[in-house]
Amino acid sequence: MLLISSALLVAFFVSVLTIKVLLPLAPHIGLVDLPNDRKKHDGAIPLIGGISIYTGVLIASTFFVEQSQLLNLYFISSALLVFIGTMDDIYDLSVAPRMIFQGIVATLMVFGAGLYIHDFGNLFALGNVDIGRYGMIFTMLACIAAINAFNMIDGIDGLAGSMSIVTITSVAILTVLENANADILLPLILVVAIIPYLFYNVSTRNPRGKKIFMGDAGSMFMGLSVIWLLAIGTQSSDENTAVFRPVTALWIIAVPLMDMFAIMFRRIRKGVSPFKADNGHLHHICMRLGLSSRQALWAISALSITLALCGIAGEYFNTPEWLMLSLFILVFFGYSFSIQHAWKFVRALK
Repeated sequence: MLLISSALLVAFFVSVLTIKVLLPLAPHIGLVDLPNDRKKHDGAIPLIGGISIYTGVLIASTFFVEQSQLLNLYFISSALLVFIGTMDDIYDLSVAPRMIFQGIVATLMVFGAGLYIHDFGNLFALGNVDIGRYGMIFTMLACIAAINAFNMIDGIDGLAGSMSIVTITSVAILTVLENANADILLPLILVVAIIPYLFYNVSTRNPRGKKIFMGDAGSMFMGLSVIWLLAIGTQSSDENTAVFRPVTALWIIAVPLMDMFAIMFRRIRKGVSPFKADNGHLHHICMRLGLSSRQALWAISALSITLALCGIAGEYFNTPEWLMLSLFILVFFGYSFSIQHAWKFVRALK
């Protein structure tokens, strides 16, 4: 318990210290977010939240988490994403360099760490679906998808951080439910390192002029952390035993995943790039319905928590995987339909 408490304190205070050091420096190096047609915030906001989270997790893990090649590759991969994310935050890079770095990170995850999703469980009540080596390709695509899912959902204060906390906390809960003696230190460190960012990002008690954003560095780091933990949690290996079923992972990452696929499908159908930014995300629709940014955050967080709890309950009560998958598909199509026709609902309400 003392080890866990010490690790969490270090993660928290290193994250706070990093914010305090970078706050006055960010404007001088261009690491700020300026308002435009899509971004309605006031003034130049430092994009340092992601760097502070990564630094807190790195330092705490170095001193308190058992070192391994898997952990080292996780931090190397994360460092690459934080770097390219920071460059994107400063220079507004095109899609190509971001995708290249994401591909490198996915390759490190699969071929460096040997971490890939191949066993999908008994999804169709006909025995386990195991795609073997093809899982390497699937995992690389899943890694890139998760990184972009959290990057895309980072549209209002606190949303990407809250979605990360929901998913990572769910992983920790599922791990403890399966094995009370399991090591959940890294997920806990990740959650605690996010808290200072959320205070500076959304708290009404935060001093005026001290607001920060997560930035692409942070949202991409969160996406990688989530897919990394999900791959470890759902797949058995020589060093690791799966602690929850792959179908459960869909439920605990549901909102970022559904939002990304729904919005990309809509963009492709309109004949534009799936990576072209627009105002069609779930948080935009909530605000068009009359919710404030804070109310939209609470509403979406409540939805995410509800779906995650459904996944945890399904795992705990050993609900058949085919049934969990069928219910998730129904939720996904219901969500997609609502997103596609949201503007009709908005006009009708007005």
